[in-house]
Amino acid sequence: MTVGNDRPMAGRFVVGLGCERAAPIEDVCALAERALREAGIAPEEVAALASIDMKEGEPAILEAARRLNVPARFFSAGRLEEETPRLKNPSELVFARVGCHGVAEAAALAAAGPAAELVLAKIKSAFATAAIAEME
Repeated sequence: MTVGNDRPMAGRFVVGLGCERAAPIEDVCALAERALREAGIAPEEVAALASIDMKEGEPAILEAARRLNVPARFFSAGRLEEETPRLKNPSELVFARVGCHGVAEAAALAAAGPAAELVLAKIKSAFATAAIAEME
């Protein structure tokens, strides 16, 4: 499901985000900005933000998408689990909590498509994780 901005996906990168419930908005948004800086990607090059569907109403995720002026796309744990072979940092702890081996990396890859590659593996803040995939 996609929410937020109806702008067509014009960029070629997808920012994947995961976060704790009720994560501070500034923490999550700062992590998204840090991920873009570390990858050398301008905000205008981002096509979408992606996460797990249980974060569909999460204020911090929605605000990060709003600040990037991109749609937020959400995927089921089952769909994210399909991305496990492509993850750089699969986690049994994440699997035990949400039913997939990663949120940020898997969501970025799921949204970017089957030929996508991670250009930034998972990074963390106190309350969130972020990763970036490039669409092929």
